[in-house]
Amino acid sequence: MSGNVLLILHSGTAYIHGIKHARGNYVFIMDADLSHHPKFIPEFIKKQREGGYDLVSGTRYRGDGGVYGWDLRRKLIRLYKKEVLVSLVERCVSKGYVFQMEMIVRARQLNYTIGEVPISFVDRVYGESKLGGNEIVSFLKGLLTLFATT
Repeated sequence: MSGNVLLILHSGTAYIHGIKHARGNYVFIMDADLSHHPKFIPEFIKKQREGGYDLVSGTRYRGDGGVYGWDLRRKLIRLYKKEVLVSLVERCVSKGYVFQMEMIVRARQLNYTIGEVPISFVDRVYGESKLGGNEIVSFLKGLLTLFATT
């Protein structure tokens, strides 16, 4: 499947379904609404190659990173070694917005190496957010559970 993109659309547990279908040695996770611009992908690959990191995370807090029209709903953009990603998913219990946060918490617990690439976030280009009052309450409950159990 080299050179091809496999697009799988699911709601709720989309990450887990996508990861199960991923091929190759590395998996790149980003929002499909273009709030994470694909132009940053080469920087992630370069950073991983230079440091041999287990995962590389996009950050708005370093270098030229920033936020433009961004709100609290934005998720993360990351490149994972496939075996690291599978290991993390097997350990994660969270769903929804807390899932990505749990992934990084578990990665640190397991002493995986983490690199960071400065990126800028923009407000979504396509679609509408699913985030409402119920999702915010769920996120906060999940966050409390995550920190109470790790």
